Amino acid sequence: MRVVTVLIIACLIANSASGQPAWRPEKPVEFIVPTAAGGNNDKLTRLVQKVLQDRKLLTVPAVVFNRPGGNQTLAVLHTLQHPGDPHYVLFSNPVIFTNELSGVGSWRYTELTPLALLVVESTVLSVRASSVLRHMGDLAERLKADPESISFAMPSRGGQPHLTAAAAVKAAGVDPRKMKVVVFKSSGESMTALLGGHVDVMVSSAGSVIGQMQGGQVRVLAIAAAQRMTGSLAQVPTFREQGINSAGVAAWRGFFGPRALTPAHVAFWDDAFARVVDTSEWKKHLEEGDLAQQYLRSREFTRYLEGEYATTRAAMSDLGLIK
Repeated sequence: MRVVTVLIIACLIANSASGQPAWRPEKPVEFIVPTAAGGNNDKLTRLVQKVLQDRKLLTVPAVVFNRPGGNQTLAVLHTLQHPGDPHYVLFSNPVIFTNELSGVGSWRYTELTPLALLVVESTVLSVRASSVLRHMGDLAERLKADPESISFAMPSRGGQPHLTAAAAVKAAGVDPRKMKVVVFKSSGESMTALLGGHVDVMVSSAGSVIGQMQGGQVRVLAIAAAQRMTGSLAQVPTFREQGINSAGVAAWRGFFGPRALTPAHVAFWDDAFARVVDTSEWKKHLEEGDLAQQYLRSREFTRYLEGEYATTRAAMSDLGLIK
């Protein structure tokens, strides 16, 4: 009995010293979206917010705060203003890398706390169904003969789609700086230009072309992925299957907190997001978008970002975009 009593006391002392009660949000949580309401970023964040509240994973109110402007700079700066406060959660993507590397932002992504990787969207290169370009080999031959003979439609110069296409072009033996890039405000505008014959290749997320692909209007030449997808994209070959040794720059989507969060703060969000991605609502979202489950907790997400940062830096360097 004396030994048992000593052990119990020792456990109590240890718990009081190191085992504080599990942290939970104590005031409203603000989910910060760096783009306008109604877009894909906004919809994904609002789905997560709804699941967290409907499933009682959050016992405090949660609001989605759209903070567009400065190519996500305003949203990042807003998050950085709340160090140590886990009630501010930023949704972001590779733009957080490209802003830093191109000199748009004066901060580094490491000033934030990675919380969860949710989705990695696949980037595809598509052409009109009537195009003479049947596969990546055809595209590579045309580019080698005349890099400016092929026009690429995309939403931004120096963004993730551009970097993915540039990496593939370089792997095919062509100087990516010679690509003829045509920038449109949205994938919808890019698709209109592609179908109208104004551009040759469209670079976009897979979700932006699935409808037209299934309708026989476009043909997807390749997908930037380590392996083939399932579902609607099962017949689309990867770059590497076609001799292009590149998987591009990943179109990842995830959540960050401000810097200086405690292990208890991170542990709460680890558990909360893990529960979200295990719900039927989330699985339905993945199925409808032909997305694979890519969830990573904070620790694994941090390591993932290190690799993607290096890949992004290399691709931007090839294009002369590093400041």
